[in-house]
Amino acid sequence: MDFVTIDFETATPQRDSPCEIGLTVVRNKQIIETRSWLIKPLYYPHFNSFNVAVHGILPSDVKDQPDFRELWPVLKPYLEGQFLIAHNASFDMSVLRKTLATYNIPLPQETRYSCSLQFSKNIWKGMHKYDLKTLCNMHRISFLHHRAASDAHACAALSLKAIELTGTASEAEFTVKMGSKISRV
Repeated sequence: MDFVTIDFETATPQRDSPCEIGLTVVRNKQIIETRSWLIKPLYYPHFNSFNVAVHGILPSDVKDQPDFRELWPVLKPYLEGQFLIAHNASFDMSVLRKTLATYNIPLPQETRYSCSLQFSKNIWKGMHKYDLKTLCNMHRISFLHHRAASDAHACAALSLKAIELTGTASEAEFTVKMGSKISRV
């Protein structure tokens, strides 16, 4: 099964303020690539102190980085026509949609997504928490929480465990076996 996991870190509470994106590519149930890019957000140099406390990314880290519009030609092939998975996809997909709208960039075509938070609740019932850190600790998946590449890689590893456990062989089986809907970006 093929998919791409995605994770954003934001500079402010505004959804169109990504300061980092991480992507992990899975082909034939194997992780083949993990990448991340720092992004100079629209609101630069303003960063919210709460956001910085979560991810540790500072304005000085992104001052010489491209903005999202400049980075889009590199990101688009990873996203267009792909099946994306994110942990708490409502957040990551809203960051993607809002940022694309802010920069007047069309949505990627034929892109679908699902949420590992949602399918984790269906697969590993009865847990007190379903955040990425708790699930990764349970499955002995090590990662540096709240950095985009590490979170995307951890989401991919967690998703592969769920896919293996449920015997999901294709996107066509995903909704029934994983208990999580597939939506369009």
